[in-house]
Amino acid sequence: MNQDSYSSDQPTGQDPLLLLKTLQLLWTKHELEKLKEEIRRGFARLEDPLAGLLAMLESSSDWKGKGHSLGYCITTELQLWIKEHPAVPQSGTKLKKLQARVLGMLSQCPTNLLDPLISIYQLHTVDRNYLLEHVSHLYLQGNYKEAAILSIKLKLQPDQDVEKMCTPLLLQDKANLVEDYVGEYPELQRKLLQTLDMWCDPSFNIRDITRPYQGLSRYKPEKFNRRVLSKLVFRLLERFNVDPALCPNVINQRHLRTLNYLFYKRFVEKTMTEENWADHIQSTVGENRWLQGHLVQSLLRHCGARGAARWARRCRVPPEMLPRAVAEELQKLHIQDRAEEVTKADNYEDSKKKDYYQLPIAREKIHFLQTWEETLQCWEKVLQPGQVVGVDMEWKPSFGMVGKPRVALLQLALKDEVFLLDLPRLLEQAEAEGEKEKLPRFIQMLYSDAAITKLGYGMSGDLSSLAATCSALKDMEKQMQGVVDLLAVDKQLQWKKDGRKVDGLSPEHSHEERGVKQPEKGLSLLVQHVLGKPLDKTEQLSNWEKRPLREEQILYAASDAYCLLEIYERLCKDPESFGLGSDLTESLVEKQSKKPRAKKQLNKQEAPSPSVQECQGPRMEPSCPPAPISPQEFSVVCDNMLQGLGRYLRCLGVDVRLLDNEDDHRKAAEIARQEGRVILTSGLPYQTLRSQVGEGRCFSVNCSEKAKEQALQVLKHFNVQVSLSDIFSRCQVCNCNKYLKVSRERMRQLVEGSRRASGEHSAGCPGSQSCGVTVPACDTAQPGCAPHGERAEGAEQSGAAAGLAGDTVLQVAAIPPGVLDRAELTDFFCCTRCGKVFWEGSHFGRVVSQFQDVLVASGDTQSVYELS
Repeated sequence: MNQDSYSSDQPTGQDPLLLLKTLQLLWTKHELEKLKEEIRRGFARLEDPLAGLLAMLESSSDWKGKGHSLGYCITTELQLWIKEHPAVPQSGTKLKKLQARVLGMLSQCPTNLLDPLISIYQLHTVDRNYLLEHVSHLYLQGNYKEAAILSIKLKLQPDQDVEKMCTPLLLQDKANLVEDYVGEYPELQRKLLQTLDMWCDPSFNIRDITRPYQGLSRYKPEKFNRRVLSKLVFRLLERFNVDPALCPNVINQRHLRTLNYLFYKRFVEKTMTEENWADHIQSTVGENRWLQGHLVQSLLRHCGARGAARWARRCRVPPEMLPRAVAEELQKLHIQDRAEEVTKADNYEDSKKKDYYQLPIAREKIHFLQTWEETLQCWEKVLQPGQVVGVDMEWKPSFGMVGKPRVALLQLALKDEVFLLDLPRLLEQAEAEGEKEKLPRFIQMLYSDAAITKLGYGMSGDLSSLAATCSALKDMEKQMQGVVDLLAVDKQLQWKKDGRKVDGLSPEHSHEERGVKQPEKGLSLLVQHVLGKPLDKTEQLSNWEKRPLREEQILYAASDAYCLLEIYERLCKDPESFGLGSDLTESLVEKQSKKPRAKKQLNKQEAPSPSVQECQGPRMEPSCPPAPISPQEFSVVCDNMLQGLGRYLRCLGVDVRLLDNEDDHRKAAEIARQEGRVILTSGLPYQTLRSQVGEGRCFSVNCSEKAKEQALQVLKHFNVQVSLSDIFSRCQVCNCNKYLKVSRERMRQLVEGSRRASGEHSAGCPGSQSCGVTVPACDTAQPGCAPHGERAEGAEQSGAAAGLAGDTVLQVAAIPPGVLDRAELTDFFCCTRCGKVFWEGSHFGRVVSQFQDVLVASGDTQSVYELS
């Protein structure tokens, strides 16, 4: 109905509450079009539409819930109607009175109502001091979340104390709201980061912050520790692009963890060369006296005084920082030390030739390119139709610091030679010559040419770093053709039972002779399986930005790219001996001509795919999407930074294990291997965890997104189809999916018996003897319910609970007395593992409606209609 339809409707002084009753009737009948027409007609008849809306909202409570309520529908329709009738908004004393009433309601409003109400009642025009006083009143009442949200909507943050406003939010694990609070104000961002960094100082007593908030509702002290705060600081530094030097405490602690990791790699695992180790130690410690002190102590523990003296000299530690014993040894060092090291190095090189993959081409066939003249010759050879090119990239390890790694070396391997492109040098030259698009154009030509086969392994990480290095390449994956990611092929390989891969379990070729036993993994493991020997990865953590490159780095980089050619050739010649189909070559050639589809996904993944596929870049669709599964068939383990996502998925019926805050990330891999779960993680742990489980068994989500958006991403990636019956099919406390259904009358008996027993401990059950309680059959509509006729045996009538089988205590004491008197409530559902009792509260429908987006994404439109 258009605007002219209302032109004859004149204000008649209609009672807004009578209008509300009419609207409520249409809302219950789901007659939405008639509802909208009646709302607009009704407002046209109201003498004061703005006052009428307030009267309707104040007399109804349905708008206080989340989701699309009748109150939300009325408010948004009025907002549209006002745009069509500009004369409606008021001013002066009458408007101020309405604004005061609205401010009193905002603390109870769902977020989706705030913007419409602020717009309708022009709250931005209210005296700023009055608004600040109102927000301060909310804060003093303990409504910290509401105070922060209202401050954001009214843009009051510059006049508030950022530490005061954000502290209780952090204690309630509302870091996302804190980010939104400072999001538009760089000065507040810096103040917040400085405050968080101060709290991360080892000498700071964090209890001084938490003490005033001990009685805080939803207080989560486990979320308020230096480890969690440190992660938040790094997230904020990256999001807001703030100089890390602003947070010296957090940066020093991260450098210290890097220092400890480097000592483990060098002296325990023994998988890092001296040159690599020394480079990283020097760049990590620098001239920081605090870190230098920790370096000396670690040297003493791992090397003794003599070794510590030698390394202290190598790392340029000031003599005044050295303990007396180390300083004395420093005076005794002589040339014999160097001779011993040379001998050891020679022996180690002989060992490498015997135990590891060796490059089959001559050294003079490896070209390190730093000029455009050299690079043009490389182009002519690489960009040939029918060419097969092994592609790899190297960058300096970031060790968890802010920012994405930038590619320092691009390796292109042909059958007879390997080209190593010094990307930083070439980009610098191109920019100086005013042709900065020259190198990106060459790379795009290579990746988009379907006539050239590009080989890689786990190319998603390479592409992400390439995009961070050169912004012109950020959308390159949408144009890629002829790309074969051997990581996808690796997933399909079926290894025989003679110590090799079976059903996704990888054999262990260990580095035991070099240190702690470490299994081969990733490309090194594939090289071992196909070519007989693993790659030597001791140069992997090199400082690839340092020039000139050492000879060991050059050989490692060339081998990393060239081995892809040999693997591809071997697999194509004899696919059946590796458990692959005989049509491997044909399937790869077919897929090279297909243009991959873009996928809206923020993080690089290895999507599970039942067949060989093209490059699995950070935004690529799998060639064959996984078959749809139900939440009951999907089991995951959530890293401790994703507990909100874990709880949300559990609401949808997914089998979820949650890591505790104190757990190390590596525990997720252990649980995943033992229980066959998929790991859900975010950020830096992804690269470590994905190498410890089968391909496609680790998924990275965007930590800055809300739990619902994260869940939608996970469900889409693994093709999990959620139905209405799946929602709340698992216990939110213990993850169990077995329930017993108990009638209201039987539950009343259990509650009364439990309360009597609390005064008479042994009433009806002498000693520890159990009393059997028959529980009615489970409701078959509940997907997680117990079988028909199941009983809760051994129900003790002692304490404040009744018992279930297996000594599970039924938590009947938690049921408020008034609940049992509600006539519409007929049944209760009891978790058979933890004894938690559930029932459909008055807000049940509203809570379930929060999952409409998930049901829509799963195609369950009928359930969406039932919830609307």
